[in-house]
Amino acid sequence: MKIIFKKIIIKILTIEAKLVLKRFKPKIIAITGSVGKTSSKDAIYNALKDNLHIRKNQKSFNSEIGTPLTILGLQNGWSDPVFWLKNIFVGATRIFSFKYPEWLVLEIGVDRPGDIEKITKWVKPDVVVITTFPTIPAHVEAFETPEAVIEEKTKLVSAMKKDGFLILNADDERVMKTASLSKGTVFTYGITEKGSIQANNIGISTSTGDGWEKPTGMSIHVDYGDSSVPLLIHGGLGIQHVYPVISALAVGVALKVPFLDLVQSFRDYTTSAGRMRILSGMKDSVIIDDTYNSSPIAFEKAIDVFSQIKSPGKKIFIMGDMLELGKFSSNEHKKAGSLIGKINPDFLVTVGPRSMESAQEAINIGMKKEKVFQFKNSTEAGMWAKDYVDKGDVILVKGSQGMRMEKVVEKILLNKERQIGLLVRQDNVWKNM
Repeated sequence: MKIIFKKIIIKILTIEAKLVLKRFKPKIIAITGSVGKTSSKDAIYNALKDNLHIRKNQKSFNSEIGTPLTILGLQNGWSDPVFWLKNIFVGATRIFSFKYPEWLVLEIGVDRPGDIEKITKWVKPDVVVITTFPTIPAHVEAFETPEAVIEEKTKLVSAMKKDGFLILNADDERVMKTASLSKGTVFTYGITEKGSIQANNIGISTSTGDGWEKPTGMSIHVDYGDSSVPLLIHGGLGIQHVYPVISALAVGVALKVPFLDLVQSFRDYTTSAGRMRILSGMKDSVIIDDTYNSSPIAFEKAIDVFSQIKSPGKKIFIMGDMLELGKFSSNEHKKAGSLIGKINPDFLVTVGPRSMESAQEAINIGMKKEKVFQFKNSTEAGMWAKDYVDKGDVILVKGSQGMRMEKVVEKILLNKERQIGLLVRQDNVWKNM
């Protein structure tokens, strides 16, 4: 019954969304890729909001139901049938409203074959942004091969309008191959490869407090044409925060927004919750909160950043399972354990059965068994962390959405009363799961 109800709701809301697009004809910026979609969406919105009348996906709505919700400006009703009926009514009123954004920023995700095709039958982007295509992408378990995931996502490029703009990550060869599918104008962004927008002089910014240098974000220089300007990215760590910012700058340049205005827009920008976000922990510790989701490439980047952070106390890595990897799961968890073993943190804490393979691999390459703790769920791991965290410690917490690793962060967060604004999955629906 729930499945039938869901299908009916999706059908009705999609019809309403189609009518809204037909009436108002907004320009559409569509973002896809396997890593960094939500961060790129947020950065693009931030770069353009002062110059364009624009709306973005709320949270990470990027599914078959998420796209019409965003177009209609509605919230997710989850399992509340009354809320969904209200959504249908409000959605109908949107068709006859007098005001509507001139631009939409839509994050387009893929869970299974055919997802992109369903959306592109009625959503025709003016701008397409592709983030990255890793060797083993997220959601690969629903596809026959990793290449099939990429093939599905590149269908978004074919759906782009002929006079549109394709924004590509110049550092990713798989992404750059999609340029041949577009009849529009191509702009690129990169770090290792030269793009229309390029970032260099990348480093971790710090501030002195309580006797040690605490990480505060990322510092970069951005090159565009003859201009090279400094830019600070507050609150997040890793090049995974640099790429969304320079992708946003590339979109802005393509749309002829003044370059210095784009750079200025990031003065008060703060990175998204749960994505290598720097938080103050209990007992003057620092939490690196990467609990939104996890995949092999994101894991590798997180470990790389963690290895660069200096701490006067302990370095603790709390890892939850990486989900939706299908037949690649065991091998990828062993690879993750190898990376952990090489940096040899003071403590490794794993959550879930898959991460046990990571723990064993870390031990195999030299990590001491007494430094490794294993738990069935994030609540137990959080209680452990609450007892072990001390002054000067740096704690990286990472895992897939289904592992609910934000519960670990909740236990050791300094400002618990502010966690709704700081952590992922803090609404009542998630809290009651």
